[in-house]
Amino acid sequence: MRIPLPMSLGQLSAPFDDPDWVFEIKHDGFRALALIERGHCWFVTRKKHKFYGLHDLAAALVREVNAEMAVLDGELAVPDHTGRTVFSAIMKRRHQARYFAFDLLWLNGEDLRALPLLARKEKLKGILPSRSVHVLYVDHSKGAGSKLYQVACQLDLEGIVAKRADSPYRDNAQEPHWIKIKNPAYSQKEALGDLFKKAG
Repeated sequence: MRIPLPMSLGQLSAPFDDPDWVFEIKHDGFRALALIERGHCWFVTRKKHKFYGLHDLAAALVREVNAEMAVLDGELAVPDHTGRTVFSAIMKRRHQARYFAFDLLWLNGEDLRALPLLARKEKLKGILPSRSVHVLYVDHSKGAGSKLYQVACQLDLEGIVAKRADSPYRDNAQEPHWIKIKNPAYSQKEALGDLFKKAG
C-alpha cells in the first residue's frame, strides 16, 4: 500500500465563525495515519515512520473498523477519566492509547481524497463502531468555531481545528484548508519541553 502524505495544518491565534467551515476539538497526542489491509493494521507518522508498541490497538482496529482496506487519519492519544487527552501519558506509554479518527482517505481500494471533507467524514462514521474504547470518531461543529473554542478553553483542552467543509484531502501549504487554533492558557503546554528533553 502506498502511504499518502498527511494533510498539513496552518495556524491562527483566534477562532472564527463561518458556515463554510467545520470545527473539531484538537486532541493532544501524536498525529498518525492508520493503515488497514488484509487483516493487519499499522500506524505511521507525518514523516511516514512506523509507530511501534501499539499491537493491541492495531488488532482492535482490524476487528472493529468495517473495512477490508482503509487509510484513516487521526490522533493517537490517551484520555483521562474525564475524556481529556493527556500528552504525558502517551509519551510515557504507561496507558493504552486510543485512536481518535477524523478523516478517511482510502476505503476498499477507492481513493476518497478528492471528495469534500464532510463526505469523507460521513463514510468514516459509517465504518467505525458506534461504541468502542479503542477507536473514536471525532465529531465536528459546523460554522460555530468561537463557541467550540470557548468550550475547549473552559475544559483546558489544547484547542480546536478549523476545516473547510468542502475541502479535498491534499497538502497545500500556500492555502491551508485545515487550521489549528490553540488555547494559549493550556495547562499541559509548559510541560511539553521538559518531556521532550527527558525523552531525547
